Amino acid sequence: MGNRYLLVFFILLFSCNKKQPLIFEEPEEIKAKEKITIKPSEFLYGINLDSFDYSTHKIKWGQSFSDILSKNGVSNQKIYDASLSARGIFNLNKIKKGNSYTLFFEKHSKKLSHFIYQSSKYDYVICRVHPEVTFSKVDKQISYIEKEITGNIQSSLYLSFSENNYPIDLVNLMVDVFAWQIDFFRINPGDSYSIVYTEEIIEGEFVGVNRIKAARITHNDKPYFAFAYDQGLGYDFFDDEGKSLRKTFLRAPLKFYRISSKYKKRRFHPVLKRYRDHLGTDYAAPRGTPIVTVADGKVVEARYGRNNGYFVKVRHNNIFTTQYLHMSKFAKGIRPGKAVKQGDVIGYVGSTGLATGPHVCFRFWRNGKQVDPYKQNDLPEGEPVLNNHWNAFNYIKEKYYKKIEG
Repeated sequence: MGNRYLLVFFILLFSCNKKQPLIFEEPEEIKAKEKITIKPSEFLYGINLDSFDYSTHKIKWGQSFSDILSKNGVSNQKIYDASLSARGIFNLNKIKKGNSYTLFFEKHSKKLSHFIYQSSKYDYVICRVHPEVTFSKVDKQISYIEKEITGNIQSSLYLSFSENNYPIDLVNLMVDVFAWQIDFFRINPGDSYSIVYTEEIIEGEFVGVNRIKAARITHNDKPYFAFAYDQGLGYDFFDDEGKSLRKTFLRAPLKFYRISSKYKKRRFHPVLKRYRDHLGTDYAAPRGTPIVTVADGKVVEARYGRNNGYFVKVRHNNIFTTQYLHMSKFAKGIRPGKAVKQGDVIGYVGSTGLATGPHVCFRFWRNGKQVDPYKQNDLPEGEPVLNNHWNAFNYIKEKYYKKIEG
């Protein structure tokens, strides 16, 4: 019996001599406290929401910057100071109905501190009114993603894009690129296209098309290619042989249009109710649509005529002259003697003179005689790829050719 007690004593003594850490069990409430994490602060337009409340609204018809601020307790002096601060940064008279604005209020005082206006999808203006007045414009961060799309056409390029949920902005870019190679009013079922382009992304959302990098459209079984390349004068488009796709004349004086009446001998006039020559091309478009000059030149006439309404006539050189009829008004600064560049806005679509609806009648003179612009196949072209750029252009062409060859 004594031996057994002695054995137990040695076992206990041996175990106590081992260096083992002592473990203390923590109470459950202490464990719970350690699991609590601090929520990070939220920011909107760079403003810490811990200190502010905010609300977002739409600009209403007739609503102005001063109206919004005064209705939210901002003094006339502060509004005046803010208007002065905005000069050279943003024209407060250009606040548009439907655009968004956000108001920030201090949590402790409930005073309006910031007015933020979405001036465009690419930027916003921020006006601080309390405690001091500041005004600035902020450009949003844009990222670019290269995309590839292909499609077949059954009735029109527009419908094909719409059915495939492709960006509609690309339709107008494609029409501009291939304006002199393809008559998009004569597209045939079975025609196809392939495009490489870049999308603009802001805050994870698509906001627009940046530009086309390369494109192919097959019309009547013939492929037409376009490759974007800059040889020092900005991006232009060239075919697979390096020839420029651009003429010295745009194909039409409007970006968005439909041809309502072509150049035609003996057309029945809808107003005069008799047959007469129609020596122009009518482009129907909503009233107020910008009209652009199709080439560089000088304005020789800008006036009102009984039949032509408000019209502008541009002389491009000793051979070519163009005229734009039935405008609602002229663009600012358009007058005889004014030099204009291709693509400059010279007026806006209307229905003045002998017109039944809003459109522009586009007239084209060659050596003093009115002609059909769509039959002028020998118009001067833009510069081809220059010799010292040929290797660089070839690299770009080969890079995209397999993607769009179809």
